[in-house]
Parts: sequence; structure tokens; C-alpha cells
Amino acid sequence: MNASSLSAAHEKLIAALNPGLRVLALRGVLRNYKKNSVIINEGEMGDSLFILLQGAVKVFSTDQNGREITYGDIQAGDYFGELSLDGGPRSASVMTLDACVCSVVSRPALREHLADEPEFALDLVAQVIRRARAATETARNMALLDVYGRVIATLEGHEGPARPDAPVLLTQITHQSIASRVGASREMVSRLLKDLEKGGYIELGVKRITLLKKLPARW
Repeated sequence: MNASSLSAAHEKLIAALNPGLRVLALRGVLRNYKKNSVIINEGEMGDSLFILLQGAVKVFSTDQNGREITYGDIQAGDYFGELSLDGGPRSASVMTLDACVCSVVSRPALREHLADEPEFALDLVAQVIRRARAATETARNMALLDVYGRVIATLEGHEGPARPDAPVLLTQITHQSIASRVGASREMVSRLLKDLEKGGYIELGVKRITLLKKLPARW
């Protein structure tokens, strides 16, 4: 892909990337994905890195009974799929949360980019480290916290705890999305949130939760 072959809309999306990622995106192939499309399947072999130009995706795993655990969301301007570039299987699945545009960069193209732009290797390593730390934190919470503790960690993990004079608004968040992150049923999460609302700690809305004050450590 080169700049002359891009539409004006795609040029604008790529121009919004940071300079290092912008050059890499031009080495890939642009692909459009509809909402709720699975881009990556856990366990499959992969040799491409995806730069998200528009939209958002979630990273998740499911067990044989269909239960889902969500590791996190990725927003436009970031990339994913880098862990399979060692030739191993995909470690998680990725699904679009809305309509998305990606630049799909093959392993040979990435190697060419690293040869031409060696400083990008440091960015790639830093990305892997950040996501390894996030995965470790998720595993730690699942092992050491009860369901309520995991719900609190999820709510306050976005923007930090609220203060009485500085409420925190969380958008595009649902009871089911929280349940998928904490490994609990939607019904259990809904009960906890309703109790917190009755206690004056949060305010519930449609796909939004407002944290009104710091949430109690125990409930």
C-alpha cells in the first residue's frame, strides 16, 4: 500500500497515527470489518500484526462451555496481534466492538520495517511488556480477589477512584461487559451494582456508570 493509492478518508486515518506507526501502516493492507466480527481466533496460527485505524476491539478467551473472559479493549491508534509473530498460535481472540478499519501488516513487511526503522523494535518490546503486565494483573485479580473485589478493580481501573468533588464517568460499559472481565455471571454483577447504587456510590445509566465516590474495599 502506498499513499497515492489511499482514499482521502484512509489518508486521514493514517495521518492520525504517531509517526512510527504511520510508516508501518503504509506497509500493510487495509481491511474493513463490520461490528461484532471476529478478526483473530484464539489458537489459530497467525503471522500478521493489525494496526487499528478506526473503531475499537476487545481481546477475549472462551472455554469449551462458551464462558468468556475479556482481557481488555484496544482503541484506534494502537495495534494488536504482535504476540503471534514468533510463529506460535494466537493467545486470545479479538472481536470488533463497532465497525473497524485495520492495516494488516505481514511478518515479512514488519521485518522490513524493523530493518529500516530499528527504533520501532523498542516500541514493540514496550508494548509486549505492557500487555504482559496487564495479563499478570488480570490473573492476579482472578486468583486473589473475590467477585466484588474484581468488579471494583474493573470499575476503578479505568480512570481511578472518584472523589466527592470529582465523579468519574465510564461510558460504553455494560453489566455483561463487566461480567466478562471478572469471570462472573451478569446477574451477580447486576446485584452488586444495584447495591452500590443504593448506597450512593455509583449512578447507573444506559451503557454508562458514574462513580460518585471511592468504592468500599468490602461489601
